[in-house]
Amino acid sequence: MTTSSRILVLNRPPLAGFVLVALFAATAQVVAAWGPLAVLGISPLIVGIVLGALFANGLGQPVPESWRPGVVFSAKTLLRVAVAFYGFRITLSDLAAVGVEGISVAVVMLASTFALGAALGIRVFRLAPPLALMIAAGSAVCGAAAVLATEPVVRGKPHEGGIAVGTVVIFGTLAMLLYPVAFASGLLGFDQASYGLYAGASLHEVAHVVAAGRAVGAEAAANAVIVKMVRVMLLAPLLAGLGLVLARRGGAGHGRAPFPWFAVGFLACVAVNSTGMVPADLVTALNQFDLFALTMAMCALGLETSFAKVRAVGPRPFFLASCLAVWLAVGGYWVTVLVHRMLGAG
Repeated sequence: MTTSSRILVLNRPPLAGFVLVALFAATAQVVAAWGPLAVLGISPLIVGIVLGALFANGLGQPVPESWRPGVVFSAKTLLRVAVAFYGFRITLSDLAAVGVEGISVAVVMLASTFALGAALGIRVFRLAPPLALMIAAGSAVCGAAAVLATEPVVRGKPHEGGIAVGTVVIFGTLAMLLYPVAFASGLLGFDQASYGLYAGASLHEVAHVVAAGRAVGAEAAANAVIVKMVRVMLLAPLLAGLGLVLARRGGAGHGRAPFPWFAVGFLACVAVNSTGMVPADLVTALNQFDLFALTMAMCALGLETSFAKVRAVGPRPFFLASCLAVWLAVGGYWVTVLVHRMLGAG
């Protein structure tokens, strides 16, 4: 290939948009590794959507219209691939590690939080169904990654995804900072093992869970991460069920909802990873690729987000997210206590 033909290929609009998103993703990973953000557990996904949105709204329009195919590819097709590969973070042995008690707490909190979010968001706060469902999924499962995974199922708009992710940042970070303080004060009355179950079942982001667990101790961190991974694993059946319900009802206001085949891919990756046949170095590489792909999807979402549309929605999404944050903290505490009394040792 000649030099002129290489330049021609790189200047093709779809590829130009894709490269732009990749550059933003690389920048987001560098920024997220910066000391203060790393301490707070702010993931590259969150940094990515902020950078993309600031760039887009600073220019007055997201990107040149001819570049949008590359941005849309990152926000949709690449996103689906990344969600599927997220399964390489989990093995079936993780389920056994926390036992019936940990699995029960995770299942009850995910199901109750999603159901509460959907009901409050649609019926009480009168939000558009896609936005309400994305906020519910982000709170119930795994923060920004769950918002991204839910968006194609409910056919949410970019600014709705941006709002949903924003609620995860605010309330997830606040909870992450308060949980260790509550444990140290004796307010919770938990040992490290129970605290880990509580944190893993009720904090938003995986990074929030890791930070809040490590702040208390190694046993707390281990339990918290495993329970959180159980919630992540439940993302696939949640999306599959949601897709079927929306298809039966004609979708979330946007026509027939597609079946989330990437959720099946997610479970397939979990199964493959559970065999132990994939070399550890390859799993590490796949997880690094997956993090970068998810960050690209978040950057693309930011580039497609309009602050004007976010302002037009008003404060109702944050009212919903605050209600869910209270349920996660208070309801999660009592669910942990009750499940431990019924199923735990002693």
